[in-house]
Amino acid sequence: MVAPLYNTVDSPMRDNEEQLPGIKDMDVDDKKQIWEDWNADEEYDEDDDVELLCLFCDYKYISSDSLFEHCFSSHSFDFGSIRTTMNLDFYGCFKLLNYIRSQVGQNRCWSCGTTCQSRSELQDHLHEPSLGSSNLPWDNDMYLKPYMEEDHLLYDFDKDEEVDDDSMISSKEDMLENLKISIEENGASSSEVKSNDKKSNNAIDHEIVIVNKNYFGSYGSFGIHREMISDKVRTDAYRQAIVDNPSLIKGAVILDVGCGTGILSLFAAQAGASIVNAVEASDKMASVASQIAKDNGLLWNESPNRNGVVKVVNGMVEDLIESKQIEPKSVDVLVSEWMGYCLLYESMLNSVLIARDHWLKPGGAMLPDTATMFVAGFGKGATSMPFWEHVYGFDMSSIGKELVEDAAHIPIVDVVDGNNLVTNTALLKTFDLVTMKHDEVDFTASVQLQQKGQSTVSKCYGIVLWFDTSFTNRFCKEAPTVLSTSPYTPSTHWSQTLLTFCKPISLSSLVDMAHHSCLPAGTDANPAVDINSRISIVRGLEHRSIDISMEVTAVGFDGRKRKLPVQMFNMR
Repeated sequence: MVAPLYNTVDSPMRDNEEQLPGIKDMDVDDKKQIWEDWNADEEYDEDDDVELLCLFCDYKYISSDSLFEHCFSSHSFDFGSIRTTMNLDFYGCFKLLNYIRSQVGQNRCWSCGTTCQSRSELQDHLHEPSLGSSNLPWDNDMYLKPYMEEDHLLYDFDKDEEVDDDSMISSKEDMLENLKISIEENGASSSEVKSNDKKSNNAIDHEIVIVNKNYFGSYGSFGIHREMISDKVRTDAYRQAIVDNPSLIKGAVILDVGCGTGILSLFAAQAGASIVNAVEASDKMASVASQIAKDNGLLWNESPNRNGVVKVVNGMVEDLIESKQIEPKSVDVLVSEWMGYCLLYESMLNSVLIARDHWLKPGGAMLPDTATMFVAGFGKGATSMPFWEHVYGFDMSSIGKELVEDAAHIPIVDVVDGNNLVTNTALLKTFDLVTMKHDEVDFTASVQLQQKGQSTVSKCYGIVLWFDTSFTNRFCKEAPTVLSTSPYTPSTHWSQTLLTFCKPISLSSLVDMAHHSCLPAGTDANPAVDINSRISIVRGLEHRSIDISMEVTAVGFDGRKRKLPVQMFNMR
């Protein structure tokens, strides 16, 4: 379900055909020779021709320094001073620039919020900002998404920053190139959504309709439902939470969001619910769920023994609110199996929260009521490298190394054995589904990882993410339970999600490497004692996708730090 991203970059020869006399009339070999001569004579670098657009007007510059000098003298915007005063790191600056682009695009003053009638009026209005140390308006993960297509300033503003000694291996240019690739791959989508002169809201809504149609249409396949029902960990956890908690379910009005075959609704009917509203957006599966409920004598108004309590409602939550087929604030218990890969990919969490806010009674129950994400570092055994080291007696390890390098750009969904984890487990994020707000789905969190139970140096190749959803004793008083997708428990159809480092980090907890303090932290000669990671997960510009960014720092025994290039992943 997770497709790799491919970066489509036009050939430099094709980009410059107009500049070379008669090149369109030449054959491929002649073109190639001229292009090689062009490179040799001129030492052409495509970055030399990149123009950086001013944040506030239409002037363009070839360097960020000259652009920011212009912004200071003409628009009262002192980037360097703001960066220092606000103590902004790379992410903070990235979000600030996107925030300004978004405000200027609406003719709004970025520092005071005043809306002007035109761009020229805005430029006359611009003034020095008055900013406090907290509540920065750009301090929101939504501004990690590029506002403008091909905004080269986003990967140029940091090029001249003085780097630490420990960046001799992991250079700033590597990090910026990673970000550049992400912008090239995702920038067009960003622009399409945020720029009114690129695409109308109606067109965006049409795209969402198409994505939803494909998404719900995919669940018309019985194979997917067999896989989910056959997932014993998943289905047993829900059955226990519903059937083994009679004080919660008996006589209650239940809402099952995304019922599929209706298995959870059947559990609720079996446990004595008075009404079960089984909501399903897939036309085919709504029909199937109705037939199954009928076949089991549980379909509303069609049960000869008056046990019919299951009402199958065909439609998306967002549409059903308007139709009023279910009365507002009429539900005692909301149950849903909404989780996706990495918890949030393709999940129905937003729909579940909408259903909660509209239909759940005050004090009503959520099943599950909490969701928690965890991370740990994985070793070589969790990668494909061991397989390729010995293939019928031949060494094919070069393939394994290439696959690991490729994995540094895409998230991998796979089953990881707990024995292949080389660090402790750290809590990344906890959601209280009863109280959480809709925008809390997007988050940034930091974790610290150390070597796990090793007496020798081990290598950490990346971070693995998994989740638990809990049916706590807040509502499940007789039989609380936990649905875990941990590498240390039986596997589920969600598997785990792996984010591979661009370079593996050597770890040690016992070896004193103080005499190697001159070497970069995290190398074989100077293993790291800590891996500090900052991970952001936000809803992607493409409907039902998520964007993940990861910033990793290896910390040595002497406290020296080495930052790896920022990595950005998209699950779509």
